[in-house]
Amino acid sequence: MRVEADGGSRGNPGPAGYGAVVRDAATGEVLAERAEAIGVATNNVAEYRGLIAGLAAAAEVGADAVEVAMDSKLVVEQMSGRWQVKHPSMKPLAREAGELAARFDHVTYTWIPRERNQYADRLANQAMDGQATSGSTAPADRSTGAENRVPPTSWSGATGSPTKILLLRHGQTPMSVDRRYSGRGDVDLTELGATQAEAAGRRIAKLDGVDADTPIIASPLSRTARTAAAVASATGGRVRTHSGLLETDFGRWEGLTFTEAAERDADLHRRWLSDTAVAAPGGESFDAVHRRVTEVRDELVEEFAGRTVLVVSHVTPIKSLLRLGLDVGASLLFRLHLDLASLSIVEFYPDGNASVRLVNDISHL
Repeated sequence: MRVEADGGSRGNPGPAGYGAVVRDAATGEVLAERAEAIGVATNNVAEYRGLIAGLAAAAEVGADAVEVAMDSKLVVEQMSGRWQVKHPSMKPLAREAGELAARFDHVTYTWIPRERNQYADRLANQAMDGQATSGSTAPADRSTGAENRVPPTSWSGATGSPTKILLLRHGQTPMSVDRRYSGRGDVDLTELGATQAEAAGRRIAKLDGVDADTPIIASPLSRTARTAAAVASATGGRVRTHSGLLETDFGRWEGLTFTEAAERDADLHRRWLSDTAVAAPGGESFDAVHRRVTEVRDELVEEFAGRTVLVVSHVTPIKSLLRLGLDVGASLLFRLHLDLASLSIVEFYPDGNASVRLVNDISHL
């Protein structure tokens, strides 16, 4: 993938902002954009912040190799290792960019003239224009020491730093191969399921904000615990379990196919499919699952406020968390498909807002 990044300052130092765009290297298709006003900073700080945002965005869309193109000769030469980073305010930024770059298999840096970097330049200027218009500023760069208030997030109006929850479904099991109801039954991963978990771990380890300190919270069943362990192996993190993330208790339908359950309890099965308050025989309703998952969400947002946390769970709990993020009704449970070892991302803000960033991504498989 190709990252084009830029940053600027009106005053140097002055009101500053950055812009970054991630493109498909073959087609030029825009895959992600990032732009932010960063308060009072220098041109060089803003350019580095643009690079950092671009690399983070490339990781989020699953890039393995990245070609960085910037019109900043300083940043390109320093990140290529040909020039030393001497200024104290640049060193932590260069280090952060280098740590992000190390997560990819291959990264190159190329200088381009400003006229070939117009997309990122436009995003940076839009960020600075918004800052000037609103009269508010985003948090200044760490190197400036300035203290500014956090502005509302673009579009949504959400304020504060969100808790980003990465949602990973477990890998394949013998039950999923046969498409059987698999709730509280403790089945392990198949060989393919273990491979899927490892692939997911490699992908997640490259995401922005994920490191050895990123909490990994998993359902206690073998299939989720083993999937979580594969991610922990890739990130260096530690896994802890939470019973609130268990799959729906399907009761006497556990281990049956859809057809077998419908034939055994025709009327109840029909009502169960149309009413989330109806429980499986000897089991649990989807409404009950949603209530306990809501409690888990509240716990995670309180404990890991403003941080990134990975949740490894099952179809229904993950759908419930996405439902909370979208603020929609129970029909989502029947209309949303989640693949094995799929990744979704939802952010919950301290003011009650939320943003769903990714759903059912299996690009790593």
